[in-house]
Amino acid sequence: MNKEFAIYGGTPVIQPGEVKNWPPIDHTDEEMVLNALHGSSQARGPHNIAFEKEFCEWNGNTYGLFTNSGTAALHMCLVGCGIGAGDHVLVTSYSWSSSATCVLHHDAIPIFVDIDPETFLMDADKIEAAITPRTKAIIAVQLHGLCCDMDKINAIAKKHNLHVIEDACQAHGAMYKGKKAGTLGDCAAFSFNQNKCLSCGEGGIFVTNNEKIFEGAAKLWSFGETARPEQNRDYHAYALGWMYRNNEITAAYARAQLKKFDYYFSTLRANGNYLKENLTGIKGLKLPYEPAECIHNWYNFNLRIDFDAIGFPNDVDKRVKFRDAVAAVIRDEGVVASVWQRFILPEMTVFRAKNAYGKGYPWSIPGADEGVDYTPANYPNALNYSRCHMSIVQTLRAAPTLPAARRADAARHRCRTA
Repeated sequence: MNKEFAIYGGTPVIQPGEVKNWPPIDHTDEEMVLNALHGSSQARGPHNIAFEKEFCEWNGNTYGLFTNSGTAALHMCLVGCGIGAGDHVLVTSYSWSSSATCVLHHDAIPIFVDIDPETFLMDADKIEAAITPRTKAIIAVQLHGLCCDMDKINAIAKKHNLHVIEDACQAHGAMYKGKKAGTLGDCAAFSFNQNKCLSCGEGGIFVTNNEKIFEGAAKLWSFGETARPEQNRDYHAYALGWMYRNNEITAAYARAQLKKFDYYFSTLRANGNYLKENLTGIKGLKLPYEPAECIHNWYNFNLRIDFDAIGFPNDVDKRVKFRDAVAAVIRDEGVVASVWQRFILPEMTVFRAKNAYGKGYPWSIPGADEGVDYTPANYPNALNYSRCHMSIVQTLRAAPTLPAARRADAARHRCRTA
C-alpha cells in the first residue's frame, strides 16, 4: 500500500474546484442565448440557419442541417446515401453504440470489422474481407478524435461502389492529410453533447457536399417533407421521416461555442502533447498513437496497460480488475480517468440477439442475415483494447482554467508510482 495515494488517504494532486465544468461559459454565451430566448421563434429560426452556415464555413462543407443529436445525424447519413432494408453497412467493432444502431434505425444490418491495435480505429486492411454482396456503405468512425486511414477506405469504397459515411461525432477539428474530419467521405455526422470538444448541451449536425445526399437526409430530418420549416412547406410526407430538428436556444449556444472553438482546440492539442511527452517511458503504460498524417483533437486521451510488459498473469478477469483499480487511483487524484466503453459492439445484446424490432427484424429480412456472425472472438484486437484501456477525459478539456503542466502532473506522477 502506497500511503501517498489519495485513495489511501494522501493529498490529491488536483484539488476540488481546480477542474472546471465543461464547456466554459462566459458573457458571449449568455448574450447569444438571451437573444434567442427573446426571439420571435423558439423552434427552428435564424440561429439554427446561421449556425449551419457558420459551421459549414468553418469545417469546409457545402450543406449542413442542425439536429437534436449526433445519432440523428448518423441516421440521416444512411438515408441520404440510400441505405435501406436488408442492406449491409460496415462499421468498426469498437465504438459508441450509436455508430452501429444508426444502421438498425433504417432496417439495415451492421457488419463489424476489427480495429487496428495502435490507433483503435477500423483496420482498413480488414475491410475487403468483410464486404458482402449486400454491402452498400462503410461507416468510418473517427473515434476518440483521430481520423481513420481515409485514403485506403475511400479507395476500397470506390473499387466496390460503396458510400463512405464519417461518424465524426468525437472528431471536431481533427485532421487527415490537411483536411478536416467531416470532409473526408460522402457525408458526416457530428455530435455537440456536453462531453464533446464542441458542445451545446445536446445536439448534432449532418454535413455533406452532395446535394442529392443532402436532400435525402433532409426528408428524414423533418417528417419526410421536401421543404424545411423556413421554406414553403406543403406539409406532405413524401417519405418516412422523423423529427430531428433542434431549437433556437440550443443553436444560439452552439454559435457562441463555435466562435471560441479554435482556442479550445489549441488548448486541447497543447494538453495532449504535454501528456505524451511527460508520460513517456513508464513501464507497462502504452500511450495513444498519432499517425504522422493525422492531427488528433484529444477528445479522449487513451492509456493502455501493457500487461505482458509487467509480467501480469494472462487472466482476463484479473487484468480488467487491475485496470479498473489503476483508473480509480488516478481518479482519486482529481484526474477524470474512466473506462469509456467496456464492451465491443458485437458483445452488445442488441446485436447478439438479432432482434432489434421483434420477430428477428431486421435480420429476418430474407437473405439479410446470410453469413452475419457476431461472435466476439472474431474481433480480438477490439476485445483486447476494451480490457486494457482507460481514458483521461475532462481534465484535458477543462484547460482554460488550469495550466497544462498542472493538469498533467497528477497523471504523470501517479502513473509512474502506481
